[in-house]
Amino acid sequence: MLAQERQLAIRARLTERGKVVAVELANEYGVSEDAIRRDLRELARQGFCQRVYGGALLPAPDAGNIGYRETASPQVKEGLAEVVSRLITDGQTVFIDASSTNIAIARKIRRDIDLTVFTNSPAIAIALSDHRRCKIILIGGVFNAEKGACHGAQTVREAKNIFAGMFILGACGIDTEVGITALDHDEVEVKRCFLQQSSRLVIALTKDKLGTVAPYKIGDVSAIDTLIVEGDVLPDDVAAYQEMGIKIEYSRIADD
Repeated sequence: MLAQERQLAIRARLTERGKVVAVELANEYGVSEDAIRRDLRELARQGFCQRVYGGALLPAPDAGNIGYRETASPQVKEGLAEVVSRLITDGQTVFIDASSTNIAIARKIRRDIDLTVFTNSPAIAIALSDHRRCKIILIGGVFNAEKGACHGAQTVREAKNIFAGMFILGACGIDTEVGITALDHDEVEVKRCFLQQSSRLVIALTKDKLGTVAPYKIGDVSAIDTLIVEGDVLPDDVAAYQEMGIKIEYSRIADD
């Protein structure tokens, strides 16, 4: 089998299973692990995978700027948001960082509870602006229009002086072995700080991010307390997370 043929086969395996292991591929195709590593380097260069120790995973999806992402799969995100909104209780202090799903969550938060929300996302602050019992603190910094969020040293400095009972994190990808990851270095520093300064971590994510990895690590999957996934995610796809003690919640299945 030629290298190009092997790489096409590896791509198909990644699409089917979400991950590949170098030693298994070497045994299957009768080539050295070095040859497989070269294949994976080439596939990573083309953007088809993200290399990790011992193999590769599907790359986390990059859906573009925040304005475009808000319009993508609105019913799915609304379903996830409904579940998260039930976890937020009267009197809580919550970090909500920038993501299109988290904007949907902000819109779904009950308006009859007292709440304090810290966010680095102007869009989330605006989504909560009609919540008369919610104290909204917008954390400053350098505004990134692509991400719709404030990042940088000032953002991290302000966040270090805050403690929240819950952090609702917008993740680009999660994998049980690699961890919780994001696409942008600057946003990772802020997310890490929010994680360190909160006592409970909640992540709601669309199924295309499950079992994928982005370039920058936020933290270990074991830090997650509750993971909210789409209603049609198969139990086998989240079994490993449950075995780690993470509570799995399912959203309603979005109508076609």
